[in-house]
Amino acid sequence: MAERWQDEEWAKDLWYSGKATRRKFLGLGAAAAGALGATLLVPPPWREAFGQAKPYKIGTLQPLSGAGAAGGKTALVGTQMAVDRINKAGGINGRPIELVIADYESKPDVGRRKAEKLAVEDKIDAHQGGFLSNVCLACMPVFEEHKIVNMIGVCLDTTITTSKCSRYTFRSFDYAPAQAVAFAPYLVGKMGKKWHIAFADYAWGQSTRDAYAEQIKKAGGEVVGTTGIPLGTADMTPFLSKISGAFDGFFGIFFGKDGVTIGNQAFDLGLTKKYRWAGDGAIAEATNLPALGNKIEGFVGINRYVPVLDPPLNTPHHKKFFDDAVARLKQIDPSGPLPDRYVQANFEAMNALKVGIQKSGFQGRADTPKLIAALEGLEMKEGDDFPQGDKTLRKDDHQAFLREFIFEIKDGKHRIVEVVPKEKTVFPPACKFA
Repeated sequence: MAERWQDEEWAKDLWYSGKATRRKFLGLGAAAAGALGATLLVPPPWREAFGQAKPYKIGTLQPLSGAGAAGGKTALVGTQMAVDRINKAGGINGRPIELVIADYESKPDVGRRKAEKLAVEDKIDAHQGGFLSNVCLACMPVFEEHKIVNMIGVCLDTTITTSKCSRYTFRSFDYAPAQAVAFAPYLVGKMGKKWHIAFADYAWGQSTRDAYAEQIKKAGGEVVGTTGIPLGTADMTPFLSKISGAFDGFFGIFFGKDGVTIGNQAFDLGLTKKYRWAGDGAIAEATNLPALGNKIEGFVGINRYVPVLDPPLNTPHHKKFFDDAVARLKQIDPSGPLPDRYVQANFEAMNALKVGIQKSGFQGRADTPKLIAALEGLEMKEGDDFPQGDKTLRKDDHQAFLREFIFEIKDGKHRIVEVVPKEKTVFPPACKFA
């Protein structure tokens, strides 16, 4: 049975098995999010370009329906951008990437089942993807059991690279402790001493809340209260209307549709007028800004990626990434949203996997130990593969560290107010591999 997301308008003209053309394969069309179908087979155009070269089968689990669908679709754009670019350049060591896409419907049980199918039936060589943290956590044991490298694309739950770390799972972008270390001095030093935190009440939101509570206290501030709101809550007013008291700042930890909801409803209730308004950058992703309008004006956030071409992101590498992403995202949303951190992180995660495969001489699952060794301690340098900037993938816990951007929303756009170098985001490892 076809997955429901395949029938959506944004997916109609995308490249997938049975609808491939040489023009689209070569990347000359404006295909946005790439392959469709629960299983993607290498079609004749690939065989024409690569001869009899055996493809690397890379699985990607994404929420293309359900609560995380909006973010999952943009995440898939980033993965497909990287795959297209790799294949147009001759693949990896002369072999193409065959992308096997699975929609886990934003549900952990479905995610685990789809991960098992990728491992057993589709026989993938490695995995790159994952969006919702509770689903990433549910799927990690599957990849470990089958000895498959799992390069995460979005999931930010702290425990992924701390208490629940796995030798097979890598995160080539930041996590909550690093962001909190980078942002807390600014929050306390320039915005206010006392904070109330509202958060998405599931794995990622809870671990991020804890990270900020710890770092705000270390910076000389205080968290006077917290409010958890269930994921996907359409009406947050019963929760938000109870927030009051003598504190300086209101800090939000939300993403996707929930980021739009908190931004609009906190404004309507007067919270963002009464208190300084700050939070995780996911609230004010470029893809959320049209729905937030002027209600997000003045919001101060932190993010690993902001869609601006101002210094230090005024590089030719970032410009190429930016322009390609804009064209593809317009296929999904005609309003033409700018790229967000989900596009960026998946693009760079796939490239990190590519570099590891090249460095290790990886041929397939039997070489997984070689691939792990190549990825541990990997230094990623700013360039076409990594337009966000330099990154270090720490050996101890497979957690990356990179520069962070503190920004303000002004006139409906991101404005960088401070750049925190990656060296000032480092948080001690807390991982004990089994």
